[in-house]
Amino acid sequence: MSEPHPTIRPRPGILDIALYVGGESRLAGRKALKLSSNENPYGPSPRAIEAFHAAAADLALYPDSGHGALRRAISETHGLDPERIICGAGSDEILTFLAQTYAGEGDEVIYTEHGFGMYRIVALAASATPVVVAERERRVDVDAILAACTDRTRLVFLANPANPTGTLLAEEEVRRLAGGLPAAALLVVDGAYAEFVGADFDGAAGLVDARDNVVMTRTFSKIHGLGGLRVGWGYGPRHVIEALNRVRGPFNLSGAALAAAEAAIRDTAHTEDCRAKNAENRARLAADLTALGIPSDPSEANFILARFSSTAEAEACDAALRDAGIIVRRVAGYGLPHCLRITIGDAEGCARVTQAIRAFAGARV
Repeated sequence: MSEPHPTIRPRPGILDIALYVGGESRLAGRKALKLSSNENPYGPSPRAIEAFHAAAADLALYPDSGHGALRRAISETHGLDPERIICGAGSDEILTFLAQTYAGEGDEVIYTEHGFGMYRIVALAASATPVVVAERERRVDVDAILAACTDRTRLVFLANPANPTGTLLAEEEVRRLAGGLPAAALLVVDGAYAEFVGADFDGAAGLVDARDNVVMTRTFSKIHGLGGLRVGWGYGPRHVIEALNRVRGPFNLSGAALAAAEAAIRDTAHTEDCRAKNAENRARLAADLTALGIPSDPSEANFILARFSSTAEAEACDAALRDAGIIVRRVAGYGLPHCLRITIGDAEGCARVTQAIRAFAGARV
């Protein structure tokens, strides 16, 4: 890192941000099975790919700044009010809008100890103070969050299902959390993995409709397989969405991204097929690793968090997986140095993981 400039300085908090590091994607000199970024092994809907190619004919034109067609598609698929939907360059951008709009110097932003790394980044970027709350056995503790709230609390970030643990907070607990927040605070339910829970899980949409202090975010990067296009969306009360649209850039999503996302969310058969395959492969991989003495909490996402007896064992297993051409995610930065987060691949990919870890475990006996 370079030396600070003597007179030109960023706002307080910016230089305290540690750069976000995404999951590795390559191993030197060979093709790897990438299971480090929770991507969809089956890719996007063929309809989304077709829509993306068709959009190439209009690359000279500015996209729809209001995202009308995509918001209608989201509305019709999920039964939501399109006027209360906002779209962004990944759900990360929606989180950034929320921090820019509702938090600043002297304000506090709460998230839990194993929470997604972007929560701290967006808080510091807004000059707000991050407040980290302990979890209980890798699960969100609502009472601990409520106890941490003060009259300076402006945002509470809750990933549900959580990343990197995969655990799910029950609907009644999310409702209790929303009801117990200070009057000036918003609850932000990050539902990046909500589609993996089940078709009847609304990811807090009903709670958004019932209250004026809850916002839900979702992404097209996970189950919809469009991580390379960066599309996300949020659903909230009118007063929140109207405020966020004042800081959103007018052309924050490309025409090709909008077209592909609209086709993806309308292809509900593809979404359901990916959900079913993920659930089957997730259960099999978790059971296989448990049989090898490597447990994980029940996951409702498209990954499992494998727990090892020590940091050294987790690091040794990671090295063995890399030797086998498999990249998973170390999560020491999330306070879980004895764990590895493993994306659920297709059946063949999961079998490769089991085989490699079985060989590792056998060699350690």
